[in-house]
Amino acid sequence: MVRLEGGRFVMGSDRFYPEERPAHPVEVGPFRIDRHAVSNDDFDRFVKATGYVTTAEIPLSREEMPGAPAELLAAGSLVFRKTDGPVPLRDFRAWWRFVPGASWRAPEGPGSSIDGRRDHPVVHVSLHDAAAYAAWAGKTLPSEAQWEFAARAGSDTTYPWGDDFTPDGRVMANTWHGAFPFRNDRVCGPVLTCPVDAFEPSAFGLFNMIGNVWEWTATKFTASHKSPSPCCAPGAGDGPVSHVLKGGSFLCAPSYCRRYRASARSPQEARSSTNHIGFRCAAPADGDPGGLAARPARSGSAG
Repeated sequence: MVRLEGGRFVMGSDRFYPEERPAHPVEVGPFRIDRHAVSNDDFDRFVKATGYVTTAEIPLSREEMPGAPAELLAAGSLVFRKTDGPVPLRDFRAWWRFVPGASWRAPEGPGSSIDGRRDHPVVHVSLHDAAAYAAWAGKTLPSEAQWEFAARAGSDTTYPWGDDFTPDGRVMANTWHGAFPFRNDRVCGPVLTCPVDAFEPSAFGLFNMIGNVWEWTATKFTASHKSPSPCCAPGAGDGPVSHVLKGGSFLCAPSYCRRYRASARSPQEARSSTNHIGFRCAAPADGDPGGLAARPARSGSAG
């Protein structure tokens, strides 16, 4: 983990999507955060030690989804499927499929596995799965404020590394390159995710805070930043069990979802899972239980 001293910063943005507004000063206390997202290898150790079964591996009951077709009650998860050509971008059902048997062990569904990508971020994990891992590891999930403070790495630019998304032509994060959702010039080979330590670390020594996979936070999504506009995360909503996702993913594209920024946020229902959502953990600084507190900055403080 990396220990951060915390401090004051301007959270959110008035320049991009409505749900990021208003930009407002926040003060974060000292805390620690994982250097990179929890990997398949990390999660595998947790499951072997505890016998934990993820949300995606448990079938739904009729009581949970009355009237739903039987195939939607099966254990499984949502998987991105590239389309054959251009499609209207207003309906994410064109590129998302519920796949019975898809889980963290089988990211694309039956017949796939995490072999060869044990150092990639674990996906198909719900908020409950992420919280269970964090508790086992003696950690917690970061709040939205801690996550954004860490992702900004002391910057006030569009991206943690500056205002140019690809400075001097260098790819800095795993996002969608090409025409979404049918042509993607993948930056890490045949699969959509990259290793958790791919690309250059930030000024805080953190990897992949931008792109690769959306990351769960402990913060419930509220309308305080206004209502969300549509994005690439199915299951999004502003309900009482929706939490904030941060960081964007390999599906974020300039033509569709420019959420590969520290201030970007998306609501996600706590039980939902997809192959573009993962997480990293946080912990109090030096055992201080108050270290994870985030509070509005005092009047007149610098951003």
